[in-house]
Amino acid sequence: MSIVMTGGGTGGHLAIIKAVKEQLRGEELIYIGSTQGQDRVWFGDDEDFVSKYFLTTRGVVNQNILGKIRSLWMLLSATVESIKIMNRYDVKVVFSVGGFSSAATSFAAKIKGIPLVIHEQNASIGSLNRLLRPYATEFISSYIDDSPVDAYPIKEIFFDNARVRSSIHTIIFLGGSQGALAINRLALSLAPKLKDMGISIIHQAGEKNIDEVRDRYSDLGIDAEVFGFTTKLAEYMRDADFAIARAGASTLWELSATALPALYIPYPYAASDHQYHNAKFLVDRDLAWLMREDSIDEESILSILQDDISSKSSGLIEMIQRDGSKKIANLLMKL
Repeated sequence: MSIVMTGGGTGGHLAIIKAVKEQLRGEELIYIGSTQGQDRVWFGDDEDFVSKYFLTTRGVVNQNILGKIRSLWMLLSATVESIKIMNRYDVKVVFSVGGFSSAATSFAAKIKGIPLVIHEQNASIGSLNRLLRPYATEFISSYIDDSPVDAYPIKEIFFDNARVRSSIHTIIFLGGSQGALAINRLALSLAPKLKDMGISIIHQAGEKNIDEVRDRYSDLGIDAEVFGFTTKLAEYMRDADFAIARAGASTLWELSATALPALYIPYPYAASDHQYHNAKFLVDRDLAWLMREDSIDEESILSILQDDISSKSSGLIEMIQRDGSKKIANLLMKL
């Protein structure tokens, strides 16, 4: 039998597929994604999939009228192509993580009567997942009460690195592999005060900003660990005692699994403001701090850094559940 995995466009979506497929070793896995976004970068050479298909699709929202018509035509064509792909295999279930990459394959699954399992990463449900939710065989979200799987699919290494932090010796700034200008500015502004407090800096500045940010730290006489894209993120999180980060779902749950207390500064232009709602999910449980980008208050941040963070760190350990990817894999196998 075959399991089709689809969706993506962004790393947050694709990280879910990566975590779940690692629990499906030995199964016939097929990936259907898009030529747009990061799908091909993540899975173009991935040998866990017996076949990979990247269809010509793009998002429909934020397009003018002609753009929407063209995007819908691409979607229709890709849906027909997805049906043809599924006809080549004995597909028993389709696993979608949302995003425009998943639309055609999800529609094809419903047309063919194949069970569709959707995973929603964010507290604010994406537009496509909201549309498809009534038609899904199972709808998984760590933010809703009736989800068949509560645990978020995270690699085991983040749980293995968990420890309760009580004081701050190292802070990590996370703006994603593309960087975040507001977080870069904040980190460099805080850096001299952090140095005076004896706090070391780890900084994900973004691939395009590495040299500039490194030079700024050098001018300040500060020896910071600066990087863009990395395969050592789990190690960096392990070594840190506090994080200042965007609130994409994967980052938020990986920090939580590591029991790393964080101040979240959501990307203000995220669809449906989902990063704000992701962070608020933790803030409402007194497990994180939250600031809007246009309301960053450095004095408040410095005050937070002198607080006892152990209650939030231990609270994260109590809240977070292991084996999310394994439970999702078992659900797919059951279907």
